Amino acid sequence: MDSHLRGTWETPISFTLMVHHVVLYKLKPEVTPARVEAMMMNARMQLLKIPEVLSIKCGKRIDSESDWPFFIAIDFESMDKYAIFREDSIFVKFNEEVIKPNTEDSLTLDFEMDPGKDVRFS
Repeated sequence: MDSHLRGTWETPISFTLMVHHVVLYKLKPEVTPARVEAMMMNARMQLLKIPEVLSIKCGKRIDSESDWPFFIAIDFESMDKYAIFREDSIFVKFNEEVIKPNTEDSLTLDFEMDPGKDVRFS
């Protein structure tokens, strides 16, 4: 077989690595439990409007001694979708109006997940 023909039959396998984006937050001292509940509700209501978001989870600490009392975790199909999300006007507004006024520090962790796994069913 000619080498140029073999190249047309062999398709390189390329996987898009899914992204699990987690942000842990330290809250400002004046943030009440009711405000944390409102932050969680706003995160789900607002961020799920963004097409690039596959799923979102957010929550508050169980251990009152934890340094990071609030978190948001979002899954994306790829790093490209994550980059689009970060520029989305809904996210920018959410960050300015909900996150910044209530938090004083954050820790961002991004992880690769199994390619092509549908996180909605996991």
